[in-house]
Amino acid sequence: MEVSPREKAERVRRMFAEIAPRYDLLNRLLSFGADLRWRRRAVALALEKNPGRILDLATGTGDLALMLKRKAPTAQVVGADFALPMLEIARRKARAQGLAVEFLEADALSLPFPQGSFEAITIAFGFRNFADYRKALFELRRVLAPGGRLVILEFPPPPRGVFGLVYRVYFQRLLPFLGGVISGSFGAYRYLPESVEAFPPPEALKGMMEEAGFKVRYELLTFGVAAIHIGDLEAGSAR
Repeated sequence: MEVSPREKAERVRRMFAEIAPRYDLLNRLLSFGADLRWRRRAVALALEKNPGRILDLATGTGDLALMLKRKAPTAQVVGADFALPMLEIARRKARAQGLAVEFLEADALSLPFPQGSFEAITIAFGFRNFADYRKALFELRRVLAPGGRLVILEFPPPPRGVFGLVYRVYFQRLLPFLGGVISGSFGAYRYLPESVEAFPPPEALKGMMEEAGFKVRYELLTFGVAAIHIGDLEAGSAR
């Protein structure tokens, strides 16, 4: 049964609120630490143009936002998410690390920022959860300054071939069980492989981003398990 965008958003919000306390641990364990390498690559790409104002959207517990601030200490970094329990953890981490990152509640489809507010926007493993991909991309374009860059790190549908078969067994069978046991939320970790299977493949996401006005390229990571899409706006791009 197909769910409405509003129902999807509320389901995702509830799930991430449930798993927030063990979210960081699960990311490390279930990806065998690979998510840190992927995030570092996303940060490097986001900082290539030396942005002064950066938005990390769907920031979760703030891993990427804090990484951005450490690498670009003079930049203004804002982390935004619609799951308050995640944001509370992100704020505690920022205080513990002595990093000045502002974390605030926001809906990706209706961001509380003026046009052209940021020179770089990052999203790590959150874009897939947005209720309307095209609407989100146009909203991201609105708050990105001309010449700015959007970096999306995400899980595409599993790759083909022998590796893809092995990965599917892990991702669809073992990961939901382990994630459910550790987090106490089996539903959240059943949702993960379901949402990845339903997500547009890299070429399709590239096309969506181009429709929204971005010049796009992408990189496949770890045999196609993850993908980074880089979308640049022309310096004189009109809104």
